[in-house]
Amino acid sequence: MQLDPTQTALVVVDMQNGFCHPEGSLHAPESEAVIEAVTDLVERARDAGASVVYTRDVHPPEQFDDAHYYDEFDRWGEHVVEGSWEAELVDELDPREDELVVEKHTYDAFHETQLDGWLSARGIKDLLVCGTLANVCVLHTASSAGLRDYRPILVADAIGYIEEAHHEYALDHADWLFGEVATREDIQFD
Repeated sequence: MQLDPTQTALVVVDMQNGFCHPEGSLHAPESEAVIEAVTDLVERARDAGASVVYTRDVHPPEQFDDAHYYDEFDRWGEHVVEGSWEAELVDELDPREDELVVEKHTYDAFHETQLDGWLSARGIKDLLVCGTLANVCVLHTASSAGLRDYRPILVADAIGYIEEAHHEYALDHADWLFGEVATREDIQFD
C-alpha cells in the first residue's frame, strides 16, 4: 500500500494512561500491548513527512450531569477526567509542536472538534488509524472519517481492544463498509 506522505495523516486514537497503563481505570492489556507498534508508526510517519494527529478522550467532571441518554460515566464508570493523569497520553508518545492533539468528548474524534478543518487545511486525503479501542473510538473515528470522504485505513496490528472478537468485528466492519485494513508491514510511503 503506497501512500503519499503529503496527503496522509496518522491518527493515533486515545493512547492514554486510563486505557493503556495497568493503573488506568479502563486498562485493557491489548491496548498496552500495542504501544510499541503505535510508536513505530509515529516514527515512520514522521520520517516520511506525513502529518501526525493524536486524540485524547477527555471528560469534564460535569459533562454528563444533564445527559438525557448519552452518559459514558454511567456505561463505563468515571474515566479520563479532564486534568487527570488518566487523561494524559502514555509516556512513550511525545507529540511535537507541529502535531495536533485533539481533545474529544465522545467516541468520534470528528464530533465538535477541529480535526476535520485541520486535516482539510493541509490537503490530507488518507488517514492511517491506530490506537484504542478497536470497536469504540477507533471504529467511530474511522467511520466518521469515511463519511467525510477521507480514506480511512485501520492498521490492524496497532489497534488495542478488550476482546479479540471486538478487534475482528471492528476491522471486518470497517473493511466492509467504509474503509480499508492493513498491517504496519503493508504500509509504504512514496
